[in-house]
Amino acid sequence: MEHVPVLLHEAVEGLELKAGDTLIDATLGAGGHSSEVSKQYAGNVSIVGFDLDQNALALAKTTVELAGGTLTQILSNFRRMEKECRERGIEEVQGVLFDLGVSSMEFSNSGRGFSFKYDEPLLMTLNSHPDEDTLTARAIVNSYTEEDLANIIFEYGEERLSRRIAKAIVTARRIKKIETTFELVDIIKGSVPAAYRNGRIHPATRTFQALRIATNDELGALKDGLQGAWNLLAPGGRIAVISFHSLEDRIVKNMFKEWGKEQAKIITKKPIVPGREEIISNPRSRSSKLRIIQKL
Repeated sequence: MEHVPVLLHEAVEGLELKAGDTLIDATLGAGGHSSEVSKQYAGNVSIVGFDLDQNALALAKTTVELAGGTLTQILSNFRRMEKECRERGIEEVQGVLFDLGVSSMEFSNSGRGFSFKYDEPLLMTLNSHPDEDTLTARAIVNSYTEEDLANIIFEYGEERLSRRIAKAIVTARRIKKIETTFELVDIIKGSVPAAYRNGRIHPATRTFQALRIATNDELGALKDGLQGAWNLLAPGGRIAVISFHSLEDRIVKNMFKEWGKEQAKIITKKPIVPGREEIISNPRSRSSKLRIIQKL
């Protein structure tokens, strides 16, 4: 499945880059936003790209180079952005882009259990080569207490039936360890009322989101990554963040607000959202919000 970059033109235009600038693509993925930057600036913007997936880095390198750009690839979580950049002698950048959605490639081809649509090992880690120390969703559902599970599902998934789902998980794992996505889906379906089971959104949606966020400490990583981006940003430079749910958007909004008190200009008083055409052609974009800030 091809990953379609969301709010592509709005994000690229909003960064207001110019020839000779350096852009950090904190969530490189297939390189959609970065290749558009390379195309628009005829390869005169240097791109530094972060991703935890080696396959994504290799794909993005090809995509960016075909668009005439140059890419420095960094196999790391963007929460270590500042450290990784400074170690490579990158002391200052003019733009940083975060596209916080999990890419379509992760959902459909990873084999790591991000989606309830495919029967895969219940890993949900963004790390493409997990070792025994890597936290997985499987470890969370099989070892966390019922209370901790309920809290994770409620806080990160905003799931009102979190207690019922957590109770069902704990009951099921006493009989047999939960290993795959479909096993978890069946447990969730069995724990919720029929009306909820057959509702507008799949009953496992919020629980899967919650487990993915917890497995990858996505909210903690976002705070660290934004702070690192801010520390590397040159005066006049901009940070653009595309978020996909209220938890992420709240963190971005609050950090921007804090910086905006004296050190920055918030470019987007209200977040930019996709237009009707984009939502029709790419339904995944419907919950996305773009916020942009400029360092003074």
